[in-house]
Amino acid sequence: MIVGMKKTKFYIYYMLVFTLLFVMVSKEVQAAPSVSAHRAILMDGETGRILYEKDAHSRSRIASITKIMTAVLAVESGRMDEEVTVSENASGTEGSSLYLKAGEKIKLEDLVYGLMLRSGNDSAVAIAEFVGGSLEGFVHLMNQKAAEIGMKDSHFSNPHGLDDHEDHYSTAYDMALLTKYAMENDLYKKIAGTKVHTAPNPEEKWDRKWKNKNRLVTELYKYSTGGKTGYTKLAKRTLVSTASKDGENLIAVTLNAPDDWNDHIGMFEYGFEQFDYKIVLEKGDIAKFDDDFYKGKVFVKRDAILSLQSGEEDSVRIEYKMLKPKKEWKEYRNVPEVVGKAVIYLGNEEAEALPVYFKKEKEPVKEKSWWNFWSYSIETFLGVNQNG
Repeated sequence: MIVGMKKTKFYIYYMLVFTLLFVMVSKEVQAAPSVSAHRAILMDGETGRILYEKDAHSRSRIASITKIMTAVLAVESGRMDEEVTVSENASGTEGSSLYLKAGEKIKLEDLVYGLMLRSGNDSAVAIAEFVGGSLEGFVHLMNQKAAEIGMKDSHFSNPHGLDDHEDHYSTAYDMALLTKYAMENDLYKKIAGTKVHTAPNPEEKWDRKWKNKNRLVTELYKYSTGGKTGYTKLAKRTLVSTASKDGENLIAVTLNAPDDWNDHIGMFEYGFEQFDYKIVLEKGDIAKFDDDFYKGKVFVKRDAILSLQSGEEDSVRIEYKMLKPKKEWKEYRNVPEVVGKAVIYLGNEEAEALPVYFKKEKEPVKEKSWWNFWSYSIETFLGVNQNG
């Protein structure tokens, strides 16, 4: 009987251990999200680290997520309070529309809200003509900004994303880069995350009222902070979205995704569960430094933060690449402000780099004595120190 009880306890213990291991393994197997999109990416909005990707660097049609670039250029123009006169060309633009009328005047800021919330193609053309001087001029600005951001596999041919140019394309990765850049602008961030916007309508007795088409923002995902929807017959469904939870900011992009709402929720949940921000180098003095010349005299101005999975801390290493001290640096005032950089590696890949600054001692301020002050004042009064 006792033997039987021992066997029973053993089997119960065995099953508990087996169940625990199964749950742990299952979590690892299910960690990577499953998405319907042909191309997708999940990027950390602060560090730029790619947390998940699926064919993220293939060039594709992108439809109306193009309008993120259009909105960025409008916001950065510094003319958001100015009125735009809508042209016939703008009012006649096909596709999704704000139903703008030729000749009407509307504030640029309201046009950007209509662009992002209702995906107005007429608004995109009106913005482009106003900010760029012409459609061609604005397209030039779009490609110039893309190069500045580092969107190496993107080319813009219009401000709205309609399928009228074959050389209008981007990638999931490039659109995440653009969104990361855009979300650093507070006004853009506010507009992209707005649920409803009201704009004056001088032609009617009532105001215009635009509800955001992005259902993640309006109803589906409580951590959503913005984004842009898109669709054309050739591009299919495209979506860029952002989300924040407990201080962690994520960016998701899907191209040609039949089930894009769930794709984005799945990617966000994966990112929030699997990754956390860790400070890998604290701002201030660099304590561990072997070089005798720099030891105790160098610092960084901000924290280096990485988005890491559990256990990845051991894969982080820091390498300091410093300028070789020169003879004229014997007097410390000749040392340049920036003397190197701290390169943070995650495994074998560079994840972050911070400038390393040299700490210069301030020269003591010479205090004027009471006698020197009055002596100088009397001499000045008598004209002793005057030139000529």
